[in-house]
Amino acid sequence: MVARLRSMTRLIGFVVLVLNAGIAGAEPPAHVGSDACAECHLEVTKAWRGSDHANAWTLPDDRTVLGDFDDAVFEHGGLLTRFLRDGPRFLIETEGLDGQRRAYDVVGVAGIDPLQQYLLSPEPGRTQVYDIAWDVERRRWYPVFGDQVAPPGDGFHWTGPYKSWEARCAECHATGYKRNYSLPTNSYAPTMAEIGVGCEACHGPGSAHVAQARRGGTGETMPGLTAKGLTIDLGLSQQSEVMQCLTCHSRREAMQDGNPLPGTDYHDAFSISLLREGVYHPDGSILDEVFEGGSFLQSKMHAQGVRCSTCHEPHSAALRADGNAVCTQCHSPAGNSEFPSLTLKVYDGPEHHFHAGDGAGAQCVSCHMIERTYMGIDARRDHSFRVPRPDLAPTGSPNACTDCHDGQSAEWAIEELARRFPTSSHRGPHHATTFAAARLAPEGQAAALLDIAEGTETSGIVRATALELIGVVADRSAAERVVRLLSDADPLVRAAAAGTLRPLPADERLTRLRPLLSDPLRTVREAAARALLDVGTQSGSTPDAALSAALAEWQDALALRADFPETHLQIGGAALTMRNFGRALDAFRQAVAFDPQLVDAWTMIVRLQAALGDAEGSRRSLEEALAANPGAPALLALQRM
Repeated sequence: MVARLRSMTRLIGFVVLVLNAGIAGAEPPAHVGSDACAECHLEVTKAWRGSDHANAWTLPDDRTVLGDFDDAVFEHGGLLTRFLRDGPRFLIETEGLDGQRRAYDVVGVAGIDPLQQYLLSPEPGRTQVYDIAWDVERRRWYPVFGDQVAPPGDGFHWTGPYKSWEARCAECHATGYKRNYSLPTNSYAPTMAEIGVGCEACHGPGSAHVAQARRGGTGETMPGLTAKGLTIDLGLSQQSEVMQCLTCHSRREAMQDGNPLPGTDYHDAFSISLLREGVYHPDGSILDEVFEGGSFLQSKMHAQGVRCSTCHEPHSAALRADGNAVCTQCHSPAGNSEFPSLTLKVYDGPEHHFHAGDGAGAQCVSCHMIERTYMGIDARRDHSFRVPRPDLAPTGSPNACTDCHDGQSAEWAIEELARRFPTSSHRGPHHATTFAAARLAPEGQAAALLDIAEGTETSGIVRATALELIGVVADRSAAERVVRLLSDADPLVRAAAAGTLRPLPADERLTRLRPLLSDPLRTVREAAARALLDVGTQSGSTPDAALSAALAEWQDALALRADFPETHLQIGGAALTMRNFGRALDAFRQAVAFDPQLVDAWTMIVRLQAALGDAEGSRRSLEEALAANPGAPALLALQRM
């Protein structure tokens, strides 16, 4: 793989630039590589070359490999790993899928700060991320996933599907990437324009732009391109920039293979994760790794037109100023003319933050961007820019005050804020209370959730989450309220609303959702299709053309994610809805083939086989499931039946 990537890298920039007359009308421009951009854009290239983006994926050599490969040994959970050199080769000696120790070539390097991981190829057509990583600052090896020690054959072993570079990582570490997965061979044949996040990852393929520049910047460009010959104008609007950043900086489910062409509407390429349990706290603050985007969409800053580059220099990715200065470019007595709704007052002073000097307590981020650590050492800040709400502690939501004052209680923080900010509006009702209650018992919160969903002053991701928490509407009046949201301006709300209408009779549901089957955005069309999976089986009618097309789009997206165990759970669930029990059984079997620890899939296999009259097959599957998951309560319960 290293040789192939080196060859590809040498070819970058050696692209024939074709004049407009020779370019096929519907085809996008070709990639030219970041080196071609550097010919004119010297300063931004200099800033970019040292960035995390440029170094997101590199080839292994003495410059890029930061870890100790001088025959270093690291022990974790009884497993020894050796890091060694053989001339120019970097090797990791460890236990493979078969349980045997061998030395694997490092074929790629991921990241430069605060950690660096190394890519191994245990077999042709597969690249895996090794989970003992290098701590760059402390110069030590450490386990990325803490105490987790997965044996060979476990989905979380370094050779398993959850550590797949192609499936889980590569598209956000490369430019113009497609993984080209083959389910029959369970292997990849990836293609890309450039390893690392290059210029064209954000600005789009550059051949037409370069050709135009070499003509002196004159002449017409291809249809669909900007005046500069690119597929996107990042300066055109806040949304054009933010949504392009979100293609990687969000937790989402892809609807196509690899990187969408820059300028593609985000909602035509991805379905963003809503504020789900285990991913976000009830108030929407970060819990699991969500890559900033879903947080930012919740913020007042996003609602007021702030964009990523307001705070971050886009090429170096560094903050535009140090410390509180990045915030006071807007939040100050002078304000910022771009955002006229700002309250003009002193924020960077003890009269606001009540902390002396310039220590941690005086930093804006300490109160308004709580910090959580992922991958063992990677500290990331919440980008929803919240006002501290210790009164929401009973919901399980975090509290910036006691993050720092860890010896104090939420009650102490509530009293302190009441004393210091007696007229604050940041008290009282909050969606966190409803969301926390709905996670436990959604049926009792339907009316409150609908109120949140209808609140047009609330961010779309919060409103959509409220609808998702409803699950399905219980009565006709609630259904009518949801129907009005099917035409909402926000695609997240439209998509979530579709899923709540499943209790409606099939023909009525089809009538209500038919406009969404032709929605301009794919994420909405797919959501409507999923909500109508059973229409054919209930109504006895043949699905109409719009439904068939939307279902085909959704099925195509599933096929492109066939390397994910969780995709086969989705396929199995859909097959059950459509009463295709054989297809459901095949899907759940594929899920456990990828990840034998998927107890839910095993449970469905055992139950389906029993329901289909295959008692002996059901018994054998249960034995196999227990061998892979000894002591699993759900499986033991089946054993007692």
